[in-house]
Amino acid sequence: MNGCGTGKTADIQNPYSLTGDNSSVSNQFFARNLCVTDDINFGTDQVHADYAEGAGVFDLTTKEVLYSQNLFEKLYPASTTKILTAYIIIRNCDLDDKVTVSADAIANMADSSKCGLAAGDVLTVRDLLYGLLLVSGNDAANVLAEYYSGSIDKFAEEMNREAKALGATQSHFVNANGLPDDDHYTTIYDMYLIFQAAIQTQDFIDIIHTQSYDAAYQNVSGNAVTQKWESTNRYLNGQTKEPEDITVVGGKTGTTNAAGYCLVLYSKNKKGDDIVSIVYKGKTRSDMYTLMNQILSTFAN
Repeated sequence: MNGCGTGKTADIQNPYSLTGDNSSVSNQFFARNLCVTDDINFGTDQVHADYAEGAGVFDLTTKEVLYSQNLFEKLYPASTTKILTAYIIIRNCDLDDKVTVSADAIANMADSSKCGLAAGDVLTVRDLLYGLLLVSGNDAANVLAEYYSGSIDKFAEEMNREAKALGATQSHFVNANGLPDDDHYTTIYDMYLIFQAAIQTQDFIDIIHTQSYDAAYQNVSGNAVTQKWESTNRYLNGQTKEPEDITVVGGKTGTTNAAGYCLVLYSKNKKGDDIVSIVYKGKTRSDMYTLMNQILSTFAN
């Protein structure tokens, strides 16, 4: 694998039953470490819940679900998929390992977000992770998938194994970047499970907290290439103001026609609690950020 190895409490409801195929997931782990809730919406009458299909606020410090809007509904994750991609790579790989971009990895990238990689470019895994999480590079996702598993299909198999191990049993992934596919889906609650695992690693936090990154690497001819990659997160780039008493650490955006506007966010409230908030299938980008601000200001403090 080239530097990689193979790192409000209630009863869990049926979608996340810890029996049968899911029995490898520990009941004690869920009870002790995670926010667990019934499949019931609450708080939706206090915000513009109609701005998005689903949303949730999770206090990792108190282990409480603070806001619940269709947490278990099947939704398309778009580029928030890259959270799981990054999690797998960071846990298992040497971030200073060098990777050569293949022609296959960057094929069919038209009309999608990308870093601008070319066949033969040589970058570190760390560079690719910044391209993956800041500018949401679909090309970077494919390069990392090939590097880790040899192919995108095999990497998707690893994604599904890892998701299941994290308890995200209502998700299925077929690619590393989140480009549309009917068989590529998740839930708000599953993405919470995946994201809360990802932010346990400092490398992941450092990357999502970065506003811009100066990438320097070599092309196929050995010549130096430099690019400046800017975060798509409007809280980080100053286009959207965070709510009072909320400090946004970072997160991941995602957008497709099928998925709508999506955002997974890690913040801290005025008490210092670690907060995960998610909005999926926002009607517009403005609606998504408006609802995110509302659920954070109303429920996270």
